Amino acid sequence: MTWRPESAGEEAAQYVAWLSRTQPLIVRTATVISRVWTQQPGSRENEEFSQWIEAESAACAASAQQALLDAGVPSSMLDSEIPSVVSTDHSETSVLIDAAKDFSADLMLLGSHPAAPRGRFRIGSTADALLHCSPVPLGLAPRDAKLSKRGVTRVNCSYVDTEQSHQALRHAADLAARWNVPLRLVAFSPRGATMYPTAVPFSGNYDMMVEWREQALALLDRGKDRALARHPELHVQTEAGAGYGWSGAINDMKWKKGDLLIMGSSVLGDFNRVFIGPSTNQILRHSPVPVLISPV
Repeated sequence: MTWRPESAGEEAAQYVAWLSRTQPLIVRTATVISRVWTQQPGSRENEEFSQWIEAESAACAASAQQALLDAGVPSSMLDSEIPSVVSTDHSETSVLIDAAKDFSADLMLLGSHPAAPRGRFRIGSTADALLHCSPVPLGLAPRDAKLSKRGVTRVNCSYVDTEQSHQALRHAADLAARWNVPLRLVAFSPRGATMYPTAVPFSGNYDMMVEWREQALALLDRGKDRALARHPELHVQTEAGAGYGWSGAINDMKWKKGDLLIMGSSVLGDFNRVFIGPSTNQILRHSPVPVLISPV
């Protein structure tokens, strides 16, 4: 879990606690303290700055551990080693990726930018970078999300029958089977001739939406067959949402406090790296539930 001594860290802690009610975890926090200047080769920090770094690191580590405990994460699930706190004048992203690799992390969790609307995720600078290069799946916590006290009660998968959604489906089906919860395959379509607002209105909207819904339900059925071929015992649901804009399409569906939404990253990125495209970005911004993005 990446930690900041602000609200984004609290949301990540709530996300961890939510997952800990679903299955046992081992959690390590990671905090990066960025310098505002570049340290020159061969130079040494002055004593005052070194003392400040030591004190700030201890405070961040203690704050992160306490936030996890306050959120309800059992102390037995906290990594026994000292939480990772690194001072750097280079990329925060590379430091966090190195920390995840060092821990052999299965998942890296991030909170939302504090300016996000309540119940929604807004990408901050660190999250933006990780969403284009992380080698491990990313868990993204909406601001002040209402999460089920029973943990994850349904796994949702955004599915459009592409290679990235096939990877997401495999991941989603495996988690749903492990946690013994239903799997719901979902597809979204903002109304209009394109997925974005246009300068010229398009009058053939209704006929296109009817045709799209039929196509969406057909591809969701193919996804359901894939999931059941992988885990025959799964309970699989399918649902297509449509509305004005991405918000309308996503809110066309009913969401529960125990829902987790899984999406695949774009094939435009490097192999085994997260790289989100425009559609994934829009869904992420408007999702009312926690999201997990897996690398292709």
